[in-house]
Amino acid sequence: MSAPSLLIKDHMREVMVTFRPDTDVLRAVHLLLENGVSGAPVTDRLGNIVGFLSEKDVMGIALEAGYYADTAGTIDRLMSKKIVTVDAEDSIVQAARIFRDSSMKTLPVMLNGRLAGMLTRRDVLRAFERQR
Repeated sequence: MSAPSLLIKDHMREVMVTFRPDTDVLRAVHLLLENGVSGAPVTDRLGNIVGFLSEKDVMGIALEAGYYADTAGTIDRLMSKKIVTVDAEDSIVQAARIFRDSSMKTLPVMLNGRLAGMLTRRDVLRAFERQR
């Protein structure tokens, strides 16, 4: 029997949610919670990634808006514009190093320049566990 694959494409999950830059912050919080994800890519109308929105990005504004029952604005001013991605054909080891060296919990996975999936810290740990 052959060893399980260490390619990211064999461990990534489907993209549960994406946002547009003009998405309302409180709507984004609701979608993150509803889909059980810690972050999601922000895409333009053509599907190109232009940012990434994490729970951490919205924590302060969600607290203020929730407390004051106010609107929170759109995510374009909160999202991270420095986007870290991995390629579906790369080794899971590369993703593990990114997770180890950063506070990111989720990485967009690209294939042929397009968003193909998402990879979480837990996905990486499961991949390594299967190797045992």
